[in-house]
Amino acid sequence: MEKYCYVGGEWTQKGELFEVTTPGGRSVVGQALRPDEGEIERALEAAVMRFPLQKGMPAHEKEDILLGAAAGIRERSDEFTRTIIAETGKPIRYAAGEVERAIRTFTEAAQECSRLCGEMIPLDVTRPGEGRFGITGWFPAGPVLAITPFNFPLNLVAHKVAPAIAAGAPVIVKPSSEAPLAALLLAEVLEEAGLPPGGLSVLPMTGEQAGRLAARKEIKKVTFTGSADVGWNLWSSCAGKKITLELGGNAAVVLHEDWDDIDSAVERIVVGAYAFSGQVCISVQRILVSRSILGLFIDKFVKRTASLKRGDLFERETETGPMITVEEAERVESWIAEAAGAGARILAGGEREGAFYPPTVINGAAKGLKVVDEELFGPAAVVTGYDDFDEAIEMVNDSRFGLQAGVYTKDIGRIRSAFSRIETGGVIIGDVPTFRVDRMPYGGVKDSGTGKEGLRYAIREMCDMRLLVI
Repeated sequence: MEKYCYVGGEWTQKGELFEVTTPGGRSVVGQALRPDEGEIERALEAAVMRFPLQKGMPAHEKEDILLGAAAGIRERSDEFTRTIIAETGKPIRYAAGEVERAIRTFTEAAQECSRLCGEMIPLDVTRPGEGRFGITGWFPAGPVLAITPFNFPLNLVAHKVAPAIAAGAPVIVKPSSEAPLAALLLAEVLEEAGLPPGGLSVLPMTGEQAGRLAARKEIKKVTFTGSADVGWNLWSSCAGKKITLELGGNAAVVLHEDWDDIDSAVERIVVGAYAFSGQVCISVQRILVSRSILGLFIDKFVKRTASLKRGDLFERETETGPMITVEEAERVESWIAEAAGAGARILAGGEREGAFYPPTVINGAAKGLKVVDEELFGPAAVVTGYDDFDEAIEMVNDSRFGLQAGVYTKDIGRIRSAFSRIETGGVIIGDVPTFRVDRMPYGGVKDSGTGKEGLRYAIREMCDMRLLVI
């Protein structure tokens, strides 16, 4: 049977087939199946029936499944890499890196199985508590619905599936319609790794179908990665449920004048801004630079940006590729045209070719423009000068988003100030906000979401803490 949709341990053909294409729709790379309502109901029933068994699964059994999945991904790493390149247009240097990260994600989830423990709490701090103590424990809340985006079609699925398995919760995955193939391939790997039927379903549903499923009382936890507007709408329809929202960003990096290695900063900021055509929620969008070094930075940054190599996505030398659709490239084009019309200078890039938009540098863009205020999610960065470090922090915080920020300074006082005052979920010192190690607690504030991913943290987000008093 063709493997287009995975329902509770079985591959199904009940639904509507659709084609998965390369970015811009230039060629067909595979097919997936949009399940009918009966198959969605069957996936939900399988998860509900599986939950009492899965929540009692011993840690060593969960660990074996997760390690088996890591080994299966490694064994088929070339297939996963080719799939990611084909359905997303991600250059091989980044696609192969995503596969390695997914292997690590499952490996670390396996390690966390033996660490999912509570603590003992002495209760004799008051007279009524004499002779008593408390013990906390973590227990899976119930079936999980995971909704994932196109930009990391393997590792962002892994960041939801692996914690669910470690927690002892069945999970239903709704992958992106633009890039569902890696998730379906992962279902094969988990099936081979011994995950019991009902422990996983991969349903390439519509957004409307996923929204209805999220509201079902049988779903106890929703974990969503995507846009802020969709995420907060989902939040309002899932009142009373446990929910994690990993939403958009408008990430800023601060380059202070005391950072003496500008060349290394330029190299990292270029990667942070243009890797995978900026289609990363912690992509560098705003670059804030001390005015004393602004001119030097712009000269070096523009030169390096203009040198980024476009070419065959399967060649390691290729650094930039297409956006996911022509429509997304057209949106970026319109936002940059708005900025240019308002007086901003386009120092590099700026001419679209189909789904490809070149790495672009913008200077002189003011508040109120989309490229400054909203999540661009494309290959452009806005460079702005500042006079002092306090002003830079205020500029970072002057956003409705707050996912991560990067700060280049060598002064411990400024580092402490940045950590205490910058309103984001993470502050990265000496690097770009795009830095992420998969075990990190990861998640934002303000319109960037609520809750944390990262293996240990995501597992607990899928559990309820319970107290026993003896």
